[in-house]
Amino acid sequence: MPNIEVQPMGYALGAKVTGVDLSKPLAADTIEQIKAAWTKHLVLVFPDQQLDPETLIAFTRHFGELDNYETQPFNRHPEHDEVMLLSNKPVNGKMPAGAYNGQNWHTDLSYTPRPAKATMVYCIQKPSVGGDTMFANMYAAYESLSPKMQAFLDDLEGVNDVSLISARRDPAILEAFKRLNPPVVHPAVRIHPESGKPALYVNDRVRTFVGMSDAESKPIIRFLCEHSQQPRFVYRHRWSVRDLVLWDNRCLTHLAVGDYDPSEIRHMIRTSTMGDYYGRFENPEAVEAARKAAATTDKQAAAAASLLHD
Repeated sequence: MPNIEVQPMGYALGAKVTGVDLSKPLAADTIEQIKAAWTKHLVLVFPDQQLDPETLIAFTRHFGELDNYETQPFNRHPEHDEVMLLSNKPVNGKMPAGAYNGQNWHTDLSYTPRPAKATMVYCIQKPSVGGDTMFANMYAAYESLSPKMQAFLDDLEGVNDVSLISARRDPAILEAFKRLNPPVVHPAVRIHPESGKPALYVNDRVRTFVGMSDAESKPIIRFLCEHSQQPRFVYRHRWSVRDLVLWDNRCLTHLAVGDYDPSEIRHMIRTSTMGDYYGRFENPEAVEAARKAAATTDKQAAAAASLLHD
């Protein structure tokens, strides 16, 4: 058996994993140990890894089908569709796509019918201070609600809307992104397929609840967001170069903290795996339009123009 050590890094969630080299092929029992730690701690940090896009893709495959980001082609790696660039490193004098992603609380790809399962981010370059990522345990957020509120939420569905992302946006690109990703309905509470535990599935990108008016929905959404983002539910990761961080989108939300000098480089690469078909489109008539938009999107042009995608 490999000498893997798992050390908790936060009370609510988060653990550091050492004793494994992710750039090399891994035995089945090693993968099972990592998955067990992931289910328990929700966020795993693998420090001092030497990874490139190919080795990151290979490790990610152990966690399911890779997303090729066809519904959000704006920040793809130029050579690997399965890799997203999260970087403010200028390219030919221009700010690249993905420079300011994720700066509101969210779970990855909740605005699609098949939200992300696992997300992995590898740090290549970081600012001298700041640029952390915060994660909130949505199991704990749900468990701490009153039984009456839990019962109320168990019957609700939220409309997840891509227009609520916080990244800087050109209006034309935002409209294209919205055509690619029409609003999607998900349960307000999800049952995790491995742990069997309920997790709150409401964040800053939920616009309203099905069957309720916006005026009725907004105070509840705001309460749930503020509730789940309390420090007692949060682990804040301070990045080091060569960290790989793996998290479970089915039971947490996260936030990229924009508290760093934008003249300093924050350069990371990301992969994610496809989750279950958990949601449905709010307006089924928008599906065909979204498919046509995806078929006609030029990914190089989109990448050159966009500052989007979370």
